[in-house]
Amino acid sequence: MTKYAIRMSQWLKSRIEEGGHDDRGDISITTIIIWVAAVAGAIAIAGTIGLVIARYNANLAGI
Repeated sequence: MTKYAIRMSQWLKSRIEEGGHDDRGDISITTIIIWVAAVAGAIAIAGTIGLVIARYNANLAGI
């Protein structure tokens, strides 16, 4: 095993042994707001692209 693989296996073993004792806290409300905004923005962009393609499909076919 390489040194990197040994370190990774030791780190993984220590994480497993710790179990759920690592107190990182709950997901903050800010993180949830950012995720919701990102998903809503992606849906809006995809919908807009879909509408533009549907509207100009005939014109795009002649290109």
